[in-house]
Amino acid sequence: MTTSFDSTRFCAHPANSGRPCDMTEPTHLGGQLGHDFLPPLDTEPWPEESEQSGAAKTPESSRRSWRAQDLSEFVNGTFKPVLPTVGARTDGVGVLYPGRMSTVAAESEAGKTWFALVLALQELNRGNHVVYMDFEDEAAGVVGRLLKMGANIDDVLERFHYVRPEEPLGVVDLVDLAGVLDLAPTLAVVDGVTEGMSLHGLNINDNKDVAVFGRRVLRPLQEAGPAVVTLDHVVKSADNRGRYAIGGVHKLNGLNGVMYLMENVKPFGIGVKGKSTVRIAKDRPGQLRKESLPHKSGLYWFADLVVDATEPDLLEVVLYAPLPQADEVDVEAQKEAEAQARVDAAKPRVIRAIEAAKRPLSGREIVERVPGKQAEVRRAVAALVDDGRLVTKPGPARATLHGLPEGAPNE
Repeated sequence: MTTSFDSTRFCAHPANSGRPCDMTEPTHLGGQLGHDFLPPLDTEPWPEESEQSGAAKTPESSRRSWRAQDLSEFVNGTFKPVLPTVGARTDGVGVLYPGRMSTVAAESEAGKTWFALVLALQELNRGNHVVYMDFEDEAAGVVGRLLKMGANIDDVLERFHYVRPEEPLGVVDLVDLAGVLDLAPTLAVVDGVTEGMSLHGLNINDNKDVAVFGRRVLRPLQEAGPAVVTLDHVVKSADNRGRYAIGGVHKLNGLNGVMYLMENVKPFGIGVKGKSTVRIAKDRPGQLRKESLPHKSGLYWFADLVVDATEPDLLEVVLYAPLPQADEVDVEAQKEAEAQARVDAAKPRVIRAIEAAKRPLSGREIVERVPGKQAEVRRAVAALVDDGRLVTKPGPARATLHGLPEGAPNE
């Protein structure tokens, strides 16, 4: 396999046991025999390694990422933005960006795994390979769901690659993972980021540890080209949740794809039809919000995930495009419309109050005479002035007096 590192490399040649050996190039005869070699995980050691060996030296890297980039494609019209082409809603709109890191965050039983499996099934049906790295469940549960959803058995056996890590990612494990990534999967699912970080001895609340996990475990997936989506938890309190998954904010800040938040509307289960709403919390490439609708949550409503398990031998899982419904209206817009209606209703009352006074009234006097919220009465007065149905003039003590224009008809 090819690498982009110039640091000390490990032999990737299979040993007699069938597993790749982990000797380094300078000490292994394979270096003279043309064997492939794998670089160490990164220039920075794992936390427990740094405590034992002190600060690591930074070897030279052939990436040269500190060079100034060539910007010609951005100014000559040849640049093409990345488009969401992995997975699809019922209307054909893509769900994930290829080569980008995305995440789906939700409480337990909100349908994160169902969401990922819908996309996995779609990619399998397109003839593509899928990697499913699972830190939470086991193969029986995941594959069982896929088959109940209608996945072809041969497709699952040939192109669905299930990985269940039980130890921290090491050099030999990277060789095993590279063998799957060489198949050019279009989708890589990482189920259980919190559990994955714990397996590697990392703290989910430490932004540095979040970044380390992303660099060591997630980046090899992303660099192989698939759309990578992590499935993560949110804090239980909706008031404290905001746009973040549980743990360090770097989980959101480090994404270069899309972050979806899911909220369960109707519980999932055997014999029932469940539903969760999928909303966009972050869209770095900016191609998905335009395919969504404003939502009462303040986020953008991208889709509804519906899992229909009412038939014993049929399980239907669908990602529907959003459709405005009575229970999903924009609450703020509705409140503003209701307030405007009250303002419009206050206008004739303002005019009648001035007519009854037989003289111009100050703003304070109008508020005292007209029932309703003060702010809405004042808005009604301002609107009447703007429409020319009331005229103003200076009054005593710097007050502004409001009166009817000459010849104005009675309301």
